Amino acid sequence: MKLKSLAAALLAAAAMPASAVSFINGIAIPGSTGDQFGSSVNDGRLGMFSDIYYDPNRNEWWGLSDRGPGGGTLPYDVRVQRFTLDVDRSSGAISNFQVVQTVKFSAGGTVMGGQFPGTLSGSAANLGTAFDPEGFVINPRTGTLLVSDEYGPSLYEFDRSGALLRTYNTPQALRPVLANGQYNYDGDGVSGRRTNRGFEGLAISPDGRYTYAMLQSSMMDEGGANGVYNRIVKFDNGNGEAVAQYAYRMDTAAQGRGISALVALNDQEFMVLERNNRGLGAEATLAGAAGNKNVYLISLAGATDVTGIDLDAPGASFVAVSKNGTPFIDLAANTLPETGGVSPEKWEGLAVGPQLDDGSWLIVAGNDNDYSVTQNGSAVQFDVLYNPATQQRIQCPLGSTAGCTLAGTSTAYTGSTDGFALIPGVLHGYRASAAELAGYTAPVPEPASWALLGAGLALVGALSRRQR
Repeated sequence: MKLKSLAAALLAAAAMPASAVSFINGIAIPGSTGDQFGSSVNDGRLGMFSDIYYDPNRNEWWGLSDRGPGGGTLPYDVRVQRFTLDVDRSSGAISNFQVVQTVKFSAGGTVMGGQFPGTLSGSAANLGTAFDPEGFVINPRTGTLLVSDEYGPSLYEFDRSGALLRTYNTPQALRPVLANGQYNYDGDGVSGRRTNRGFEGLAISPDGRYTYAMLQSSMMDEGGANGVYNRIVKFDNGNGEAVAQYAYRMDTAAQGRGISALVALNDQEFMVLERNNRGLGAEATLAGAAGNKNVYLISLAGATDVTGIDLDAPGASFVAVSKNGTPFIDLAANTLPETGGVSPEKWEGLAVGPQLDDGSWLIVAGNDNDYSVTQNGSAVQFDVLYNPATQQRIQCPLGSTAGCTLAGTSTAYTGSTDGFALIPGVLHGYRASAAELAGYTAPVPEPASWALLGAGLALVGALSRRQR
């Protein structure tokens, strides 16, 4: 990027608010928690939280699970959870997480699965019903569910029962293509998205007209593992077509850095969650966990539409989205006793919640605990147990504390298993003042949608009164 473009981006960033929000409290959700299908590892153990979304029009919280505890190698019906969360409107404190609905995604009557496309369809060139969900929003105009995927990368629209309504048209340049021109949805190509780093972030404009899907990191042909520019694709929800692309510059490409969430504050400003791969996780490196789990404020104002521009080309001229140099939220700055003072590795869920009594806003962040499961090369799964007092991890046969080894090794663990438990899911609550979120506009339905929503809520209220 030319110097004049960099200067313009820095000037725009300087105009954005720089103050950090305040931490309120956090809760730890036991890793053994089940969804509405039970608690078995591969069909019931709660997947937390590849994304979080708060629907202010229905006062609903949603938490997205990813492709499952098999990491793409084992069958898993992909799903999303609707949950309740108590919020003290005075203090902002969160408590009492409860799953109230589990929705499995399906296409043409077939449940969509988390296994690699080549496994489900018989060819890595055919995406089929393979689905690795990572981003989630609700369209305020229609109430439908929009979910982004890493395999394609894809953007899907579902009805509220989880049935596929349509697939958006992903720009060709983002698809993983081999040197022979064939798609390779199972892994990397020579161009397009990197494996397991597709559409990680998803946001929707407050009026529901546009959806923004963001790649987790640079594409193969734009720096690959060493690239620092991520693409944000703006889709028109009317026709499902991409209408613009923007470049976001990460702080660095080191330590597996990528973005994990994108939240719209209005039609120009967003929150972006950028993190490394260190911290408490099923297979993560515990060392170096402090820091590098940051939420930034960005703006598309003045940014170049980079459709058709090679972001890694020598002399490429474009203006990236403006990014505030001071983190809006440092997610690693506060930890819970249940994590032993260590930040979770995979902070992936981020949402603006309800407005509090003093006019400030609740922001909730959550981690992906990878089901607290790992597996070996033969697809044999193991529970990953963690002792917060010693910060030690062990892996054990599913459902057992016998025959355990030190995590990631074949070295037998011979000590006591007292104090060990599955890695928890974590939710953090933060308070952002009205000034800090001065530009925030909550998603609002169209007037016709409001009428339908009001009638529906009135009917629910009437039925509730009759049942008392």
